[in-house]
Amino acid sequence: MSLGPLRMPAVFFGHGSPMLALDDGPYPRAWRGIAEALPRPAAILMVSAHWCTQGLRVTGAERPATIHDFHGFPPELYALSYPAPGSAALGERVRDLLSPLPVAADRQWGLDHGTWCVLRHAYPAADIPVVQLSLDLTQPAAFHLEVGRRLRTLRESGVLIAGSGNVVHNLRAMRRDGTASAYPWATRFETAVRDALIASDEDALQRLVDHDPDARLANPTPEHLLPLLVAAGARQPGEAVAFPTSGIDMGSISMLSCIFGGND
Repeated sequence: MSLGPLRMPAVFFGHGSPMLALDDGPYPRAWRGIAEALPRPAAILMVSAHWCTQGLRVTGAERPATIHDFHGFPPELYALSYPAPGSAALGERVRDLLSPLPVAADRQWGLDHGTWCVLRHAYPAADIPVVQLSLDLTQPAAFHLEVGRRLRTLRESGVLIAGSGNVVHNLRAMRRDGTASAYPWATRFETAVRDALIASDEDALQRLVDHDPDARLANPTPEHLLPLLVAAGARQPGEAVAFPTSGIDMGSISMLSCIFGGND
C-alpha cells in the first residue's frame, strides 16, 4: 500500500437511515462534497456503529464483502454493493499502533451499512482501500477517545480516519407520523456535544457520554455515539472542527457530521 504525504482530516458521518444509500438528497450530497473538498485518501479506516465486539477487531480481507445488515427494506437496497478493496497492510499498522491492546485480525467481516451507505456517495468509484475497526462495547467513552489518539498518526500518511454513527440515535422515540420537530432532549444533547467539540474539550465530551441526564434518551445504547469519540480522539491539538451536516430527523436521529482538521 502506497501512502500519500498529505495529512488527512478525521471525519464523523451522521449516517441516518440505510435508505440514504439510494438517495441523492442533501445528506448524500454533503457527504460527496466532503470527499470532493479533501485530498484523495490513500486508504480509509472506518469505525462504524454496526460492528460491535468484545475486544477490538480489524478487517483483513483482500476483497471485503458488502454486508446488508438490516431487515425490511426494498429489494433495491439489498442489490447494492460496494466492492472496495481491503488492505491487510493498513490492518497490521492499526494493530501495531494500538499495541499493547489486543486487536484481532478478522478476515470474515466485510463492510457493513454504516460504512458503505456513506462511502458509496463520498467515494462512488469504490477504488480506495477500506478497513474497518470494530467498537469494543465492554469499554467506556475514555477508551474510544484513546483509540483515536493512538491512531491519529495514520493521518500523516494519507489515511482518512472516519467514524459513522449518529450523535442522537433513539429509534423507539422516532416520530414516524412525519412530524419534524425534535425532542427537547435530542436538541439539548446534540448542542452540548457540538459545544464540547468546538471547545476541543475531551473531558466535557466524556462527561456528556457518561453522565449527562439526556444521554440515556439520546442514545439508549452507545454504539452510534462511540465512533464520534474515535474520530475526536484522532484530532490533533489546536485543530478546528467544521459541521458540514446538521439537523435532527424524525425527532430523535441527529444527522450532525464533523470534520476535524485537514491538510493545514
